[in-house]
Amino acid sequence: MDGFSQKEEQRLLKTLQQESDNLGLVERRKFLKNAMVMVGAGAVVAQTGSVIASSNLPPAVPSWSRKLGDGVLTNPYGLPSDYEKDTIRRTVGWLTPDRISSISMTPLHKLKGIITPNGLAFERYHGGLPDINPDEHRLIIHGLVERPLIFTMDELKRFPSVSEIKFLECPANGGMEWKAPQMEGLQFTHGMLSCCEWTGVRLSTLLDAVGVKPEGKWILAEGADGSGMTRSIPMEKALDDAIIVYAQNGEALRKEQGYPIRLMNPGWEGNTCIKWLRRLEIGDKPWYQREETSKYTDLMPDGRARKFSFVQECNSVITSPSPEVPLKVKGWYEIEGIAWSGKGKIKGVDISLDGGVSWRPAPLKGMIISKCLTRFSYMYNWQGEPLLLQSRAWDETGYVQPTFKQLRAERGGNSIYHRNAIHTWKVHSNGSVQNAQLS
Repeated sequence: MDGFSQKEEQRLLKTLQQESDNLGLVERRKFLKNAMVMVGAGAVVAQTGSVIASSNLPPAVPSWSRKLGDGVLTNPYGLPSDYEKDTIRRTVGWLTPDRISSISMTPLHKLKGIITPNGLAFERYHGGLPDINPDEHRLIIHGLVERPLIFTMDELKRFPSVSEIKFLECPANGGMEWKAPQMEGLQFTHGMLSCCEWTGVRLSTLLDAVGVKPEGKWILAEGADGSGMTRSIPMEKALDDAIIVYAQNGEALRKEQGYPIRLMNPGWEGNTCIKWLRRLEIGDKPWYQREETSKYTDLMPDGRARKFSFVQECNSVITSPSPEVPLKVKGWYEIEGIAWSGKGKIKGVDISLDGGVSWRPAPLKGMIISKCLTRFSYMYNWQGEPLLLQSRAWDETGYVQPTFKQLRAERGGNSIYHRNAIHTWKVHSNGSVQNAQLS
């Protein structure tokens, strides 16, 4: 190979061998055969283009190995590499006319595994970002209870804690795509989604402390932000798996995620997971506030609105390739994606290369947790042919992700929320990827 010693070439071949370990026997043989041809022809050199002339490439000793690096505490709070500066949340202009009522989206195409870093978790404000002193913040629980109580942050942290990895999704995720493809990029079609480890106290524990009266069937959760965000939550959910959260991925909540505390309703609409939580009122019926009447309801074909559609239904999307992650050369690729369901665990995912004409199973990867992102992948040898890539997930309840045709037949096309239809990426012969939509 041009530019490589025999030793370096052997090391590269060993790396390719290791990369094939996850494949089945037949696919592994194809992968290694393709890799050998590529190495023998010097294709690795050709694919890297002009950077091959860099003095930092093997067999040279790179410049960063010939000097001391920065010392400890250069950044007391760790920062990503400068070379990852494009891994950021992004907004869409017409969705964010101001920064008071706004949303920014997670770069799903840049992420690996199932955990979203705190600085990349999608954010949504209805009244701007409040700056709350935790020493002066209180959580009030009152209404149909035996003992109304006011909790300080220190008092909340004295209760037994739980830590759970759960996804958080805005019900409007993908809502711009109801009628036709609009957003050119995975970050914009599905980026109102993140998945973190959340730590706090079970809401049921606090309700035990105040003593809910028998007629208490609903809870009004209210935030301390400028919009006074409120949502009605059924008592069944509160007693099941709801958490009053004060930590995210091992550290205190970020301001944009509700510091110092928020409500977490695993698997439910992100809008129900009230941030900057200050008050829980127990009542005998829902309150029908603004965010559950004029907003966060689903307009049906007959003119009626579907209300309290809390659960985020089973969904999936291919993250690579995608518009931000095109195919650059012919050869083997890992087609990779994520699946999730507010109903429980993901049980399986199929992928299609031909727009749903045929399907093949995509193995699940890593941890499979209820109401959490689940990874899937499929090895494919692409030789420049056009593709219509799709993924179709199903969960442990038997719910199968619908097509657009199935979803519109049930709910029409006037909704904004709960757009979980099978998504299509059109891969062109030059490797570029475009948002598409099939019925």
